[in-house]
Amino acid sequence: MKSSVETLSPTRVKLSIEVSFEDLDQYIKGAYKTLSEKISIPGFRKGKVPQAMIDQRVGRAAVLDEAINSSLSPMYAAALKEQNVFVIGRPTIDITKLVDNEMFSFTAEVDIRPELKLPDFSKITLTVDDVVVSDEEVAEQVDLLRARFGTLSTVEKAVANGDFVSIDLVATIDGKEVEGGTANDISYEVGTNRMVDGLDEALAGLSAGESKKFDTQLVGQKDDEKGSVEVTVKAVKRRDLPELNDEFAKLASEFETLAELRTDIQARLERVKHLEQGAHARDLLVEKLVKEVEIPLPQNVIDDEVNDHLEKEGRLEDETHRKEVIEEVTKSLTQEILFDNIVQAESVSVNETELTEYLVRASQRYGMTPDQFIKEVSEAGQITTMVAEVSRAKALAGVLSRVKVVTTSGKEVNLEELAPKQAATEASDSAE
Repeated sequence: MKSSVETLSPTRVKLSIEVSFEDLDQYIKGAYKTLSEKISIPGFRKGKVPQAMIDQRVGRAAVLDEAINSSLSPMYAAALKEQNVFVIGRPTIDITKLVDNEMFSFTAEVDIRPELKLPDFSKITLTVDDVVVSDEEVAEQVDLLRARFGTLSTVEKAVANGDFVSIDLVATIDGKEVEGGTANDISYEVGTNRMVDGLDEALAGLSAGESKKFDTQLVGQKDDEKGSVEVTVKAVKRRDLPELNDEFAKLASEFETLAELRTDIQARLERVKHLEQGAHARDLLVEKLVKEVEIPLPQNVIDDEVNDHLEKEGRLEDETHRKEVIEEVTKSLTQEILFDNIVQAESVSVNETELTEYLVRASQRYGMTPDQFIKEVSEAGQITTMVAEVSRAKALAGVLSRVKVVTTSGKEVNLEELAPKQAATEASDSAE
């Protein structure tokens, strides 16, 4: 097999492939076998029809057509590998020449990942916020810890935000109770808006034993349909927090004093904000590269992805949604092309340990065991996609370590220690 490649544009190439009949021989044999199993000739069992009889019955052209069709995919893949072409679209294939017992040739036009001119990352400077942990932030974390050790006591009062209530709920549509729409003895913190839209407003001012009905959007309803929910307050409760002292510190942590607990919380918040610096620097780097690096996009790929997405949703005629999907697909494709160029430039590879660690973290996000998750993604053919995600995150972490990062106050930030953790976290985020 011989192949050559012609660049049609920064995002599209034309492969010309010539295949000798020596290379086609195995496919011709396969074609005869396939056709012998499809046709019936008196005196011969299916699968045992001689080649001469097949030529006579269906014609040599049909044999060659079957052989060529079965050879196109592997020959095309071999040409891509030979020419080191990274495709990101579906090819348009044309048979250009066929001489029986000599050769056949075909062309394949396909969209490719463009080669980008990346900057010298060591000359890039990014500015992130300083790490500052206020007394209010520490106090907020202490209060959250106190809340975990708080106790609830029943009080005689009207419901207000911050109270805990024990309630019953009954959902109806057009006066008829919804199947599975009744719930009793639910404990709920008023003001959190974590249950049904409108519930907080309905509860305000009610006392134990009182009820109120309100209209809301129920789960499973159409957007233009409303249901009703009746809420009955069975009890109003107040959360009593433990006194803030050394005894509380001993109860809630491994520390002996409240001062030690606060110091530890301060340190934890600082570590979190340092990690946020790394994530912010990464986002700034991507934003800068997308803005400053010329990234040509294959329009065919965008159109195909958008149409596929809209077709699956049954919204091909929804022009407003089409614009939203075009924006999403364009952004995603732009970043993928950029990231893959960085992976190639940095010669990044992913070893088995890195992939396994990523899969284990991803399985936790989906609430599955690692073995179950790995089995499902393998059966879905998604392992290659996940390897790409880890590669991209690893490459970005690598170049980020060479970028100069400073805070708004001018202090230089060293992100090298964060890079491995960053790569792992970003790869896991991509799986969601």
